[in-house]
Amino acid sequence: MGLFNSLMSKIFGHAAPATTASASQAAAAAPAAGGTPQTPAAAGSSAPAPAAAPAAAVVDVAAVLNDLAKKNPEKLDWRKSIVDLMKLVGMDSSLTARKQLATELHFTGDMNDSASMNVWLHKQVLIKLAENGGKVPPELLS
Repeated sequence: MGLFNSLMSKIFGHAAPATTASASQAAAAAPAAGGTPQTPAAAGSSAPAPAAAPAAAVVDVAAVLNDLAKKNPEKLDWRKSIVDLMKLVGMDSSLTARKQLATELHFTGDMNDSASMNVWLHKQVLIKLAENGGKVPPELLS
């Protein structure tokens, strides 16, 4: 698995359990045609699979990262810094890791200019998160 996929999994994974549980609970509590609630076993193959709903759910990236930032003792500015974003989700944010991520995301600039690379990386990561089902504030994508 690449670094971007790992980063995306860490962010989306913080939102998925609540979404999955809500969808499963809603499906289990929904009344059947006869007016009685169905249990997951009673739903059988005649009901749509509850797991299909979470896959289509959009993950609010800002909400997940803001929540992680509140719980973190460090003051990490994920909205402006790729280093802080990576630290916030528990990833290695070293220059080597960022160069690897830049290679994975097809950075064509000078990797020795870490400031420019970091700015590019931050924007690309947010764009890729949005392309993969993340809800990212528009001001962070421009």
